[in-house]
Amino acid sequence: MDKSLTLTLNGAAGTVTGSCHEFVFGKSRILVDCGMFQGSRTLEGLNSEPFAFNLRHIDAVVLTHAHIDHSGLLPRLAAEGFNGPIWCTQPTADLLEYMLADSGRIHEADTARRNRRRDRSGEDPIEPLYTEADAMAAWGMCRPVELEEWFEPAPGFRVRLWNAGHILGSASAELEANGTRVMCSGDLGPDNKAFHPDPEGPSGFDHVLCESTYGDRTREPVTIEARRKVLEAEIRGALDRGGNLLIPSFALERTQELLLDIVELLRAKAIPPVPVFIDSPLASRATSVFKRHAAELEDLHGSCVFEHPQLHYVESVQESIRLNSVSGAIILAASGMCEGGRIRHHLIHNLFRRESTVLFVGYQAGGTLGRVILDGAQRVRISGQDVHVRAAIRRIDSYSAHADQSELLDWVASRAPIRGSLFLVHGEEGALQTMSRLAQTRAPDATMVVPAIGETWELSAGEAARRLKTGRVELATDIDHDWQNAYADFVTGLRRELGQIADDQARKEALAQMRKVLDSYAAHKNGRRKHGKNHASRER
Repeated sequence: MDKSLTLTLNGAAGTVTGSCHEFVFGKSRILVDCGMFQGSRTLEGLNSEPFAFNLRHIDAVVLTHAHIDHSGLLPRLAAEGFNGPIWCTQPTADLLEYMLADSGRIHEADTARRNRRRDRSGEDPIEPLYTEADAMAAWGMCRPVELEEWFEPAPGFRVRLWNAGHILGSASAELEANGTRVMCSGDLGPDNKAFHPDPEGPSGFDHVLCESTYGDRTREPVTIEARRKVLEAEIRGALDRGGNLLIPSFALERTQELLLDIVELLRAKAIPPVPVFIDSPLASRATSVFKRHAAELEDLHGSCVFEHPQLHYVESVQESIRLNSVSGAIILAASGMCEGGRIRHHLIHNLFRRESTVLFVGYQAGGTLGRVILDGAQRVRISGQDVHVRAAIRRIDSYSAHADQSELLDWVASRAPIRGSLFLVHGEEGALQTMSRLAQTRAPDATMVVPAIGETWELSAGEAARRLKTGRVELATDIDHDWQNAYADFVTGLRRELGQIADDQARKEALAQMRKVLDSYAAHKNGRRKHGKNHASRER
């Protein structure tokens, strides 16, 4: 029996989502995270592909934190037969009760909505990726464990979790197997993060997996007080325009940080007593978990900021729709990258208004609607509707829950010496390449590895990792911006561009030329198919 330790990257390689690291030692197999892919439609399509592993051979999952790009495929594991333990911190388990259930409901609702669309008339119905019941089954498998306490998720493995300073309950995972020490960073928080102390962990590893989300950018160090001054200016500017301030916000952690700062600004009378609507049932439930763990959190100073009278938690769809008639309010809604949830509804009703403001406060992955808007699109397509972008588009970087380049490099240096390899994961191409160049100076003994999805590596003590299997290189060009992003860009501008053509006859000719191009591709495909059949007949 092969007794080497191997690592397969099933996600978060060349992209910032879909985190799933598979470790195998002998007959034992564990996953560190099992997250959903988010971003381009090609990338999201990976969520419904068959798992790259036999899930009945997986002994356990070690979960670093509750964000859906790290936990979101756990319900699918449960639906397809996995029934092993999911090891995580207690706050992560508490959050998963709501995070996974909400994800299941979204999948069911989105699937039902797509099946009702007129452009899908006559097609076979789509099945949801998983259901709320699957999500609750996965949550029931959680096995909470204290930070820095060793546990054995499978024979031959021992693991302990370390504070990662990213969100409530987040952890880095230290693994030992076959005499080899490995550290998986999970997502790392920045210095001066609200609620949580800075990331922690031991030094001296054979191999380290480090997230690289912001590996290509360094932020100016900002205290919480300075960050509030920036937010104050943005709120005042938005209210001066006369419309709503719409903040796409992740339901977990980002919403609670914003509420902390907004309430402090209200208490100090730094902003007028503006109504603040938290239009995300998931954010409301996540906030209840923060209340439950308030004694463990920094910066609250014993006060319950989440119950301020200007805060209004919106639960029902009817309440959310009534916000269409509101003006001069702050509306926080998920999702943070505008890929789903109630934020899309609010964007439809606010993006076209010049008096409105959209304030981005978090990372926008390539291919997401949030990234498209932030990159300056004049029109976007939301839920089948073309929407003009006339609102003021603003951004604050100081709310990031991720460490920046300098903080990541400091974390790497604190893990040294790294005697084998440093794997750079959970980043886009530019961030990964920059980190690969700079990290060598902070871990001079380590071999730099920027893996692709699907690669398998042998991990030995004191030696550079050895690649055993190549990855899915065909995904590289579609990770950030696939053909469906290009299609949306083309369609949203098509009517306007046709309108700029001089006369109706010229417009008809332009459309005829487009049709000719599409027909040529169809004919080419049919020709290849016919040639293939004839070739097969000759062989027989």
